[in-house]
Amino acid sequence: MSQAAIPGAKGVGRSSTKRIYFFGALGGLLFGYDTGVIAGALLYIRDELGLTPLTEGVVVSSLLVGAMAGATTAGRLADTLGRRRVGMAASVAFGAGALAAGLAPNTALLVAARVLLGLGVGAASVVVPLYLSEMATTRSRGAVSSLNQLMITVGIFVAYVTNSLLAPAEAWRWMLGLAIVPSIVMLAGLIVMPETPRWLLRNGREEEAREVLARTRGATEIEAELAEIRQVEATSQERAGLREIFAPWLRPALVVGIGLAVLNQVVGINTIIYYAPTTLTNVGFSDSAAIYANTGIGAVNMVMTLVAIWLIDKAGRKRLLLTGAVCMCVSLTVLAATSLLLPEPDGLGVVGVVTLACLAAFIVSFSASWGAVCWVVISEVFPLHVRGAAVGFCTMLLWLANFVVSLSFPVLLDAVGIGWLFLAFAAICAFARVFTARFVVETKGRSLEDIELALRGRKA
Repeated sequence: MSQAAIPGAKGVGRSSTKRIYFFGALGGLLFGYDTGVIAGALLYIRDELGLTPLTEGVVVSSLLVGAMAGATTAGRLADTLGRRRVGMAASVAFGAGALAAGLAPNTALLVAARVLLGLGVGAASVVVPLYLSEMATTRSRGAVSSLNQLMITVGIFVAYVTNSLLAPAEAWRWMLGLAIVPSIVMLAGLIVMPETPRWLLRNGREEEAREVLARTRGATEIEAELAEIRQVEATSQERAGLREIFAPWLRPALVVGIGLAVLNQVVGINTIIYYAPTTLTNVGFSDSAAIYANTGIGAVNMVMTLVAIWLIDKAGRKRLLLTGAVCMCVSLTVLAATSLLLPEPDGLGVVGVVTLACLAAFIVSFSASWGAVCWVVISEVFPLHVRGAAVGFCTMLLWLANFVVSLSFPVLLDAVGIGWLFLAFAAICAFARVFTARFVVETKGRSLEDIELALRGRKA
């Protein structure tokens, strides 16, 4: 097959590689925008639609119901139809959901629109890390796979800036509806992007796989990498479903995947992404000041993710996870102690300033460690023949954990207050460090095939 037969195969070189990685990661931007935009929009949706703390949680968490369904089905579909096609389907769901949310006349239809958005978010959260990790070289895989998290933080930041610009008009419908623009860009980009070489080789399309590798590898690396992929393929030709991922020999990888996915959410990150303005208004910020402060948090999130991308292939995955868990624990403990020990805020005072500082410190710690590293490790630890199904299963559990936290946070905040709630999250961060030290293995500098062969070596 000629190179011209592959969509977008012309222009092999650095610019071609950058385009592949950019459009491959663009689903992360939509993921971030649609999860972050609700933080500011919620302040105005609450008033217009008359939301209670419970219905507020339902509006936020409804996206996560769709995300669970999207993640569950996307993994299997990515193994069958290919990573690129599932990414294209996700972009359609993003666009349709954004349009429906922006036009929703009542709470019920807004919830339905966010479920549809969630299908796109869930599918993207599976297929984007898969696509990037399988397209990247071994030496750059950590940084390339981390582009997903970077684009998520860019999406969150863009959402916060959009909220700030539209806040004076209280234009929450525009806040939600503007996500249709990047969804169109994502769809257009993926139409001309290639499929991953590992999926192509597994499906008997070796010449196409070789040509795709030529776009991101040196001439001397192509045949060596193809041989390594073939070696793994020789050990397992079956396609796997959910039953196969529970095989005893896969248990170490499954423990790591599930543990990182769930802990990634229950440390409390999305109480900040979704509810930071709500939290800040509770400690003395005005609505507009809370939204502007939240934009600053989004900028910190994005910058520190760049730091994580720079560090991940140098410091290693495990070290970043261990350090990040400790720093998150400290920041949340200080936040909780401030809330519990100091007087109730009367306007913007010490409690408000310390709360903002601790939220920012938590974001710094999370973004430079767990935010980027979890997605990378989950996409690395599973064998090729189960990778789509296993990553989909772990991501579904991630969204389930996100759903529980997001639905319960407004109710718990109203019931027990900020102090006790964030003290509980601090304890979870402490457990996350123990889990990492006990179960997570370092994958820095190892090819996906080497990781798989090492796992298969335990099978005997």
